[in-house]
Amino acid sequence: MLACAGIAANVNAAEPKSATPKAASGATPEFQSLDRRIQGLKQEAIDLNRDLFVLEEELLFPASTQLAVFLSLDVGEFFKLDSVQVKIDDKVVTNHLYTERELTALRRGGVQRLYLGNLRTGKHELVAFFTGEGTHERDYKRGTNLTFEKTTDPKYIELKIRDDSGKLQPEFSVKQWQ
Repeated sequence: MLACAGIAANVNAAEPKSATPKAASGATPEFQSLDRRIQGLKQEAIDLNRDLFVLEEELLFPASTQLAVFLSLDVGEFFKLDSVQVKIDDKVVTNHLYTERELTALRRGGVQRLYLGNLRTGKHELVAFFTGEGTHERDYKRGTNLTFEKTTDPKYIELKIRDDSGKLQPEFSVKQWQ
């Protein structure tokens, strides 16, 4: 019986000794090679995802029919934007309600893409309605419009809200980018 106990002790003692040197030595060259291959595959997947996104954008919104509408703020002391609605040819294409975080980003010079879509060539009308709070906590609902010609080139339109210091009121304008 002592012999059986002695053999069991030798078996149990042998297992930790054989596991300890592998753990202390770190990863083996095979594992390091496998890790490098995995990292390479991850990067390839990221690159492929980016390429697929670009391809999807080109297929969904080809340059010949593409229309993009952006919004920017300049200062914003006379008007606190709550929401914006954009119509193209009397059809509502987007509505957006603003959070305080979005307004802060816009006041810092950010530009928001409100709409990206397809539009046939020809003459079109864009109408934008801005709702917010003006000076003296007065509610504002203002609109601006633009009649434009869509060609086979992409069309970029900026809706700009800026302070008019002379009138102490906000000014709403539309700018076409070539």
